[in-house]
Amino acid sequence: MGPGVVVTGLTLGALALVSLLAFQANGAVDRAGGPPKPTASTASPGPSASTAAPTASATPTIPALPATSGTGLRVVYSLGTHTVWLVDPKKTPQVVAAFAVTPGSVEPTAGSYTVYSRRPTTTGTDGKQIEHVVLFAQQNGIVFGFSAAQDGALPTPDPAVKTGGIRQSRQNGQLLWDFAPNGTKVVVVA
Repeated sequence: MGPGVVVTGLTLGALALVSLLAFQANGAVDRAGGPPKPTASTASPGPSASTAAPTASATPTIPALPATSGTGLRVVYSLGTHTVWLVDPKKTPQVVAAFAVTPGSVEPTAGSYTVYSRRPTTTGTDGKQIEHVVLFAQQNGIVFGFSAAQDGALPTPDPAVKTGGIRQSRQNGQLLWDFAPNGTKVVVVA
């Protein structure tokens, strides 16, 4: 028997030992009460009770679209409730999304505006990196628009800094970005 046969035999023996140890370790997890591995019959495609969506009491109540919000395709922003509605009269229901936002330290005057500029990313007046910036008004040197902080924060604005940035969650920022290209009407209501 030559040296090559001995090395091959040792290699095969080592592989067999490693396979045996792996098999035993896998069984040890099952015996120790580890979580069962999902199978086709036990896997659940839906959310479990612990990961289900929050109940209605955990979600903020969104008010109804104000009757004074105009007509046609539009973004509506309420100064009183700090709510945004995305309205498309060609869809049923017409309100395709509605969500709460965090206003800047200065609010725009109620009225009808038009989206005039959009920026995928930039730095906000508060120094935060923001995305999905949709600008619709300028008043007294303050620019008003919707945006989302890239870190997901919705901080209370510093009253010492005049900012017209209306912040929303990143998910809602994406919704508004997709809904409101340049030229889209923005209605600001009291």
